[in-house]
Amino acid sequence: MSRRSGPRVAILSAVLTLVIGGVGLIAMLILNAFVFDDYNAYGEVSIPGSTSLQLPAGEVTVNFHTMVTGSPSSGFPIPDLKFNVTPPAGVAKPQVTESIGGTTTVNSDTHVQVWVMQIPQGGTYDIETDGNINGYINPHLAFGHGSSYGWLTWVFGGLLAFGVVELVVALMWSARSAKRARPLAPEELLSFDEPTASPAPLHSLPNYTPSDQGVRLEQLKELAALRDSGALTEDEFEAEKRRILES
Repeated sequence: MSRRSGPRVAILSAVLTLVIGGVGLIAMLILNAFVFDDYNAYGEVSIPGSTSLQLPAGEVTVNFHTMVTGSPSSGFPIPDLKFNVTPPAGVAKPQVTESIGGTTTVNSDTHVQVWVMQIPQGGTYDIETDGNINGYINPHLAFGHGSSYGWLTWVFGGLLAFGVVELVVALMWSARSAKRARPLAPEELLSFDEPTASPAPLHSLPNYTPSDQGVRLEQLKELAALRDSGALTEDEFEAEKRRILES
């Protein structure tokens, strides 16, 4: 793999990861909201009203279900609701926790999650409902369960986040590779068959031989430097100086 093809492959892989993560996340959000979410799987109770429902052990969602004439937003108003659950004989009452979910509307049919119940044991439960439902069309409390594929939303969300990080790293790698020195193209290479300009010949310099006096001056300068640096004492300097001058 060449130096430039590596970053290109990394960028392509990052973009592909982003596309898969983004499309998968959007698809799972839509499917979980409109297909896999069986909000009334165990039945509905009109408001006000009462009935008996067969509920399984585990988590059961409680949704407010009504009809609307327009397209409600995520801020769909939930009326003041209340309900009572009577378990079978010898079974503890379910634990009820408020858990407001998103609003889902299909063909004017709207439901929004309001509570989550933890059913200790499967059986037939008597349910009574009541509330201030003036202005709502055919209101009910629906008992069901959420999507069993909610974990796929986190998988595609994580894949999308990984794709973003991968793309940033790939772009940084590509930028660094672009700054490196590129090899010369064949047409840019120097041809040895072409004549090249030869450098101008240097003029020959005359030979210079220093005189004895010049040699002594250089030696005296070296002695003075040694004395100034402390390598020679004053007496040693004077002795060497006399020797040079007498030679």
